Amino acid sequence: MNVQTPGALLAEAHIARDIVPQPPRTYGSVNWIGVRTLYKREVMRFWKVATQTVAAPVVTTLLYMMIFVVAMKGARPGVDGVPFSHFVGPGLIMMAMLNNAFANSSSSLMQAKIMGTAADFLTPPLSPWELTIGFTAGAVTRGVLVGLVTAATVWPFSRFGLVHVWAIVYFSLAASMIMALTGVVAGLWAEKFDHLSAVTNFIVMPMTFLSGTFYRVNSLPHPFDQVSRFNPFFYLIDGFRYGFIGKSDGSILIGVVSTFVLTVALTLVAYQIFRTGWRLKS
Repeated sequence: MNVQTPGALLAEAHIARDIVPQPPRTYGSVNWIGVRTLYKREVMRFWKVATQTVAAPVVTTLLYMMIFVVAMKGARPGVDGVPFSHFVGPGLIMMAMLNNAFANSSSSLMQAKIMGTAADFLTPPLSPWELTIGFTAGAVTRGVLVGLVTAATVWPFSRFGLVHVWAIVYFSLAASMIMALTGVVAGLWAEKFDHLSAVTNFIVMPMTFLSGTFYRVNSLPHPFDQVSRFNPFFYLIDGFRYGFIGKSDGSILIGVVSTFVLTVALTLVAYQIFRTGWRLKS
């Protein structure tokens, strides 16, 4: 048995006296460190497989452009005095943003639930608001990034201009936020990937294709033209296209107000689900 000398005991006493316990870390009203870390986690998660998450959507959009513009060699007439390539280009860009913002947040939460890694963001001191912000911001980043890359690759075929920059910025951010929040809600609700596939195949894709991406809603027969105006994707695509060609099928004011209200509503729904831990903590 080792017996410590009085000198050693005295030295340990001095060391123990000099050690000051660290006070608990305070985060203020918002844990910005946690939100930033969660955001970086979401961004790095899709950036590590950028070939699938960024490049693949661009290739898909270029295929659409090849079919509707290049392959038809101008056979499609103009739309309301605008060349068809100018008309369809912004719609394809918006479609890529919608799909990718939804896919990022929904797949991230679904993978966390299935793989049992939800504790990675439930254990740290992150409030429901902070979780909502972190997951949404990561998905918005992917949506906007895919939109920028898609626009750069589509422009040589479409040659669209910039008429109302504010509309391009607002509706691109609104679309990415709406689909990011929709992905959060769907990812928290779904219990397996089949549920997410059902949301994508039976809700997201039909609403995207039936929102005027490839045609004018005003050209539809009654009452389908009026029914289409209840589709929120219509206002997102119509407003985004308005920023490029200066023409729209619907009211831009109604589009701004309705998309803002929808964003707030989805934010509250996502917050409530995170707060209760429904299908996440059970």
